[in-house]
Amino acid sequence: MVPEAAADEDVTYDFFVTGPVFLDIIFTGLQEAPVGGREVMTSGMGSSPGGVATLAVAASRLGLKTSLAAAFGDDMYGDYLWATLEDDESIDLSRSHRWEHWHSPVTVSLAYDMDRAMITHAHKAPRAEITAPDITPAARAAFADVADERPAWVDTAAERGTLVFADVGWDPTGRWDSTQLRERLDGCYAFVPNALEAMTYTGTDSPGAALERIRDWVPLAVVTAGSSGSYAADAQTGETAWVPALNVPALDPTGAGDVFLAGLVAATLREWPLIQRLRFANLCAALSVRDFGGALAAPGWGAICEWWEGVEPDTWLSRDYAFLEDVLATVEHRTYGRAVATIGFVGDTHDHPSHNPPPPPTRDFRIAPRGE
Repeated sequence: MVPEAAADEDVTYDFFVTGPVFLDIIFTGLQEAPVGGREVMTSGMGSSPGGVATLAVAASRLGLKTSLAAAFGDDMYGDYLWATLEDDESIDLSRSHRWEHWHSPVTVSLAYDMDRAMITHAHKAPRAEITAPDITPAARAAFADVADERPAWVDTAAERGTLVFADVGWDPTGRWDSTQLRERLDGCYAFVPNALEAMTYTGTDSPGAALERIRDWVPLAVVTAGSSGSYAADAQTGETAWVPALNVPALDPTGAGDVFLAGLVAATLREWPLIQRLRFANLCAALSVRDFGGALAAPGWGAICEWWEGVEPDTWLSRDYAFLEDVLATVEHRTYGRAVATIGFVGDTHDHPSHNPPPPPTRDFRIAPRGE
């Protein structure tokens, strides 16, 4: 069992997320890497909210009532991002703010050779009130980026009983100071680095060895290793687990780590055993790489149901993911919009076509037993 989250009478949200939001423009189908003096044509392009918005969208699509605190520009990109997140994805933005004369950060992602390269243009948000402790809502879980410093609101959230899931990024200083990192993780419930980050911080040469080090730092330690699967140790239940990656046709890996984390949070709040939490997070991440853009490629329960219905009976997948059967009978199978090449066509209500998607098809939410 996972530790008890904030008391129900105090909880307003399932998940609180804060951090920078970007407009992501994703190019796929590159036949070769771009080089100076040459033009490279691509076969695919998509636009989507990015940055921490990917985590917020992925969580909301899994049924978590999600609150996002972020800075938005007052430009057309900001219009698109705000309307997409609030109207289409039902994310609470009451703790976010739009700044005058500040343009939205933009990232161009080039998906190439099963990975991606990114180019970003951004200016620091005018002020930092959005990260102040008093804006942190009561929530069952929250996300904290501890790469540079320990966010001031983490103490407030932890004292309230919120399960804080922490992550880091690449250390541009090259110091990889594990002592400082451990101090920033104090009070956090989970730490979810990727394999390279985990190995570099711990001075180890494998994801499993890195896990053995960081499992003493937080109650729940998880290391994601891409095609090598994911590793985890839960100090409170005594469980350890390794789960292989799922083999799916990959179009764009952008944001897969954020979608994995959203799946892990959703499964943790459902109090599933550790191995089921990892399997579910792996599945969410795998389904997300089949489409453009991390945020709008994140699967909802409808996409998960569609995948499950296509799993052949009496296979390892049908056995490993049998726990989905009961879950899928209790959740809404909503259809969500996907990324499109442009952010807007003239005449659309909110300046882009996915704001007016066709109504989702009527689905029978009862799932027949496998083999019938």
